[in-house]
Order: sequence, then C-alpha cells, then structure tokens
Amino acid sequence: MSAAPARPTVTLCRDCCCGTARKHPGVDHDAQVEALRDGLSDSGRVVVSQCLLACERSNVVVVTPTPEARRAGAKPVWLSRILFPAETQAVIDWVNAGGPGIVDVPTKLLGKVAPRPGFWESDPF
Repeated sequence: MSAAPARPTVTLCRDCCCGTARKHPGVDHDAQVEALRDGLSDSGRVVVSQCLLACERSNVVVVTPTPEARRAGAKPVWLSRILFPAETQAVIDWVNAGGPGIVDVPTKLLGKVAPRPGFWESDPF
C-alpha cells in the first residue's frame, strides 16, 4: 500500500480573537471551516489551531506548502483578515491548484498576505 500524496495544509486560528463573533460579528466562522474542509477534502488538509499570536490580523489563515515544495524553497504564507466567503473560496482555489511553491498567491489574496509573527527562532510551519 502506498502512502497518500502530501498535500498543502491550511491552518485556521480559532481561539481568543480569530473565529469569534465577539471580534467579527456577522461572520459565519463555522461555515468558513466547513467550506475549507469540503473544498479541500481531496487536495489539502485543514487544521484548526489555538492562537497563532497574530490577533491584530484576525482571522488568520496559514497555507503551508507540501513537503516537496518546502524542500524546493517554498515557505508558508500567512494571510490576514480572511473573513468573507469570496476570500475563503480564493484560498480553496489556490490550494486546489497546488498552493505555495506550485502556484503564485492569487491576486484576490495578495492584499491579505502578512508576515508571520517574528518571535520564533525557527519556522514552526
């Protein structure tokens, strides 16, 4: 039996700020998680995380390349303020096309790219 092919990972921050109606009333946070899980069931892995320590940018989504793309130099892409269905769909479309290191960040998400928090000595993703 062969191993399943490696897929990009989409990590959603869901803790103190991201994913809360208190910070973003009117946003259906559960629907966002469900849309990502449904839309990426064949091409990506969805992880719901505790705080990623970038609260000022909520909702934070990190798209991590496949291991093969990482070995070729691709880095995780941190996205900020992913709040609306069109942005969530753009993440889905990008990962379905291959994600970081395979396909450039879509134009719709370019303004959402943010630096990762700078307090880690090494890249945890």
